[in-house]
Amino acid sequence: MELLKRNIHMDCRKCSASMETSLEKDHNISDVRPDAVRIIMDKGNVVIEEVRAREDRAFIKGKLQFQILYATDQEGESVAVVDGEVPIDEQIYLAGLGEGDSVKVGAVLEDLTTTLINSRKFNVQALVMLKAVCEELKDEEAAVDVADSGVTGTNEIEYRKKPLSVATTVMKKKDIFRMKEEAEIPGSFPNIASLIWYDIQPAGVEFKMQQDKITVQGEVRVFFLYRGEGEGKVCHYDTVIPFAGALDCDGSRESMIPDICCLSEVREVAVRPDFDGEERVFTFELVLNLEINACEEEELEILSDVYGVVKEVGIEKKKGSFRRFLTKSSGKMKLAEHLTLPEEEHAGKVLYTRGMIQLEEPAYTEGGIALFGEAKLQVMYEDGTEKGNLYCRKISLPVQYVLEAEGIDESCTFQVDADLEQISASIVEGSELDCKCVVFFHAHIYRAWTEDIIEEITTSELDSEKIEGLPSLAVYVVREGDSLWDIGKRYYVPVAALREANGMPGNEIKAGDRILIIR
Repeated sequence: MELLKRNIHMDCRKCSASMETSLEKDHNISDVRPDAVRIIMDKGNVVIEEVRAREDRAFIKGKLQFQILYATDQEGESVAVVDGEVPIDEQIYLAGLGEGDSVKVGAVLEDLTTTLINSRKFNVQALVMLKAVCEELKDEEAAVDVADSGVTGTNEIEYRKKPLSVATTVMKKKDIFRMKEEAEIPGSFPNIASLIWYDIQPAGVEFKMQQDKITVQGEVRVFFLYRGEGEGKVCHYDTVIPFAGALDCDGSRESMIPDICCLSEVREVAVRPDFDGEERVFTFELVLNLEINACEEEELEILSDVYGVVKEVGIEKKKGSFRRFLTKSSGKMKLAEHLTLPEEEHAGKVLYTRGMIQLEEPAYTEGGIALFGEAKLQVMYEDGTEKGNLYCRKISLPVQYVLEAEGIDESCTFQVDADLEQISASIVEGSELDCKCVVFFHAHIYRAWTEDIIEEITTSELDSEKIEGLPSLAVYVVREGDSLWDIGKRYYVPVAALREANGMPGNEIKAGDRILIIR
């Protein structure tokens, strides 16, 4: 007998693994750059360029891009910048990975340390965490009806259904959101002779699924260090630029639950003239590379049991794996640090602060998700001297937090995102540095479970001896735990016939009730 089946699309993690890799390189200053006296600040970014899947292994190629801002002793050029790359060529063992599988690799720059070897050479050391995940779209087939309606109409078989609430994967794609922004320096600032250093970081980015589009909003924190016209004084300008927009996305609906991974990339940083022809406007393009995954809650009814009235019915079942959306959870924690600066670095003012959050693998704990990690801040400041020498202090703040989630248990799966916002630093009495920030946590939580589902049913002739042993007329006394379905299945009688014979409006029975059975 044929069953009508429904394919339920769900993301399934085939395999995953992570590894730390150490990078090191000595980097020479080019001949056109002045000698280095000391390092002021560094920054880095890991770019994954190629991932190849082979049997049980993923081969990864990429690079660490770094920049170093350093102080010089050259008149008229007190600071300078060098940049470079360190290649990455690694392989990760992924049990069960097959050739041609799609592997997503994320990279976290856990540590970047730069030291000055001599006035013409730097040493760059980095620790990079590579996380590789292979996911596949899995179809779970569930029987939702019996195809042969002519047979069921003659009351030859009885079947019942049960509700099933599942989160089905309805969208899986990549896209790019681009924005071109400008930042014009205030009128009291000198014109821009040349750009020395910049830092551009998106923050608080939010996505919402709407009809055939995804809305995007957030803000960009920008900092520019530049050489002013005239005396060549080193100047700085920082601001926050809000942004909002929409990305066309056919098939998107408000009912979808988004899980969007966003990697930012800054391009085409430049200086252009204002309306008066003076070089006073910074321009840049911010690119958000998006991996869009979305699921939707769906209410189904699947076959849970079948029995025959005039035929014997055999059932083959299998274990099906499902998940459903449980809840969203969010939380925040405040971090603060107070430290004393070395005497030679006693500061006049903070120029800017940048930061990032690194979390270890989140884990279930009673009532929520246990989170551990650290917030890493870099604070650039200038001393109180006439020269305005620049310095930088790296600060690590420990993170330990329980993200509460109602109904969570060990069967749940979750992905936690963390954003570092409201970053600030200030100088107190010239020698004390106060740093503050707020960490925001967001999680989508799913409950995973397995359930018996009917895979196939077969029919055969009834056992004549078994049928002859059943009474054609009987009164059955209901026991604790019995249902009308169980009674009908035991005596090969349709449930509707039992209701009709006993004048019952529904299927409710209780222990001690007497049920008339007519075959």
